[in-house]
Amino acid sequence: MEQTPIQAQSAQAEEKTGPRHVFLHLLAMSALYFSAGSFITLIFQYVSILFPDPLENTGYYDPSYRYTAIRFAISALIVIFPVYLFTTRYLNKLYRASAEIRTMRIRKWLTYFTLFVAAGIIIGDLVALVNGLLGGELTDRFVLKVITVLFVAGSIFYYYLWDLKRTKSE
Repeated sequence: MEQTPIQAQSAQAEEKTGPRHVFLHLLAMSALYFSAGSFITLIFQYVSILFPDPLENTGYYDPSYRYTAIRFAISALIVIFPVYLFTTRYLNKLYRASAEIRTMRIRKWLTYFTLFVAAGIIIGDLVALVNGLLGGELTDRFVLKVITVLFVAGSIFYYYLWDLKRTKSE
């Protein structure tokens, strides 16, 4: 059975933007979220070790969980962050080869979802900072943790906003 030109074009577009690309986009974003969370956990644990809370030294506190969290965060970053880098690099090669992949709906949805989540985290982080300031509870450890979250969420927000603007200009 012979295909009409429209059916053939639709089949070509589907082949270029099929389930494989959905998988790659989901993998990249999942790896990004997990890597960001692991990095924040790692920094938080180091801040807690370097700036201990005197209220935690009551005798009932076991600090060994911090080292378990550090070990897990490092393990996750060693495995998952390269997955993000390689997947993103591969997707960027595909984008250069085919404009259809860059304009996939799943890519746009995941990018805007990531911007939404990052913006929400930035806003929540700033609310926590102002709340701490108004409550007089600003400690070095609190400020360092706020800066960490702001840096990670801000970097992700900036990169994906830049990527959207770059896509529109091409």
